[in-house]
Amino acid sequence: MHHKISFIICLLTASLFGQTTIKDKQTDYPVSYANISFGNGNGMFADDEGLFIFTEKLYSDVDSLYISALGYKPVTIATSNLEKTIYLDIDVDELNEVVIRTKIDRKFKEETLKPYLDDDYYHCWLPTIESEIAVFFPNENEEDKKIVTVHFPITLESKDWEKRNKKNAEKQPFSTLFKAKFYANKNGSPGKELLYETIVFGATEKGGDVYNLDVSNYDIMMPENGIFVSLQVLGYTDENGKLLPNKKYKEIKTGNEIVKIPTNFRPLLPFTDELEESRTFIKRVFLNNNQWSVFEKDSDVQSGLLKTGHKNYGIGLTFNVYKDE
Repeated sequence: MHHKISFIICLLTASLFGQTTIKDKQTDYPVSYANISFGNGNGMFADDEGLFIFTEKLYSDVDSLYISALGYKPVTIATSNLEKTIYLDIDVDELNEVVIRTKIDRKFKEETLKPYLDDDYYHCWLPTIESEIAVFFPNENEEDKKIVTVHFPITLESKDWEKRNKKNAEKQPFSTLFKAKFYANKNGSPGKELLYETIVFGATEKGGDVYNLDVSNYDIMMPENGIFVSLQVLGYTDENGKLLPNKKYKEIKTGNEIVKIPTNFRPLLPFTDELEESRTFIKRVFLNNNQWSVFEKDSDVQSGLLKTGHKNYGIGLTFNVYKDE
C-alpha cells in the first residue's frame, strides 16, 4: 500500500503542469467525466470537475487527443497544442434526441428482478477502463413501469486464494468509480442514451456482493420495446471518492515493439449461465468506433466465459409498476 501511495504522489507531482480542464463553452461549467481517447485503443476520463492529467512523460507516443461527451460536439486536439482549458460546444441535434421522461403520480406495486450473484473467480469479467457492459431488459407487458433501483452484482476477492469462497475471508480493498447509463433498444442492440444526467457511484469491498443504485429521482420509464442498462468503470478513487489520475494500461515489451495491456480494475463482475438468450453487449469505448458487440459464441468477442456458458452480466432491477386508473 505504501508503494502505491508513493507512486500516486510522484505521479501527481510530476504531472502538476499537465492538468487540463474541459468546460462547456456557453456556461464555462466543467464537463464531468468526458472521454479522452488517445486514438490507439487507449484513453482516460476526466473527473467530476472536468480535469484530466496528460504529460509526454506518461504518454510519450500520443500526439493527439479525441475528446467527447454526451450532448457536446467532439474535438480533436494535438498534444503539442494542449492548453489549460478545452471548451466544448453543445450539440443541439444530439440533445434533441434524448428521451423526455414523464413523472407519474398514482398507486403502484414494487417488483424486483433479482441480480445473479456468484463468488467464483472464473465466472467473472475483469473490467478494464475502456470496457462497457450493457444488459437488455425486455418489457414483458403494457403496464407503466418506473425503474427505481439497479442492482449491480460484484465479486469480492480475498487476500488468500483459498479463502475466496469464505464469507469471513479478509477482502482485498478497492475503491472504484463507475458510471451507469441507460440506452434505448435499437433493433436488438443499445441505441441512443435515454438520460442526459450523469450517474456515477463508488463501490468498495465494504458494500457487499451487490451495489444497489437508487435512480428513483431520474424518472426513468421502461420503453415499450425494453431498455439497456450499462456499467462502465471510470477508475480507482481516493478515500474521498475522487477519481485518481492513475495510468490505465501496462506497457509490455515483446521483441522490438511495446504492447499496451489495459489494466484490470476491481471489483470483478460475475456473469451467469442461467439465462438462455444473450442479453449482454460489450464495447471498448476507445476502439472500433465505440461500437457494441453481443456477448455470445460465434461473435467477434473472445472470452473464456463463453466457453462455460456464462454469457450474461447478472444485473437486477426494481420497478414501480403503476396500476391502471
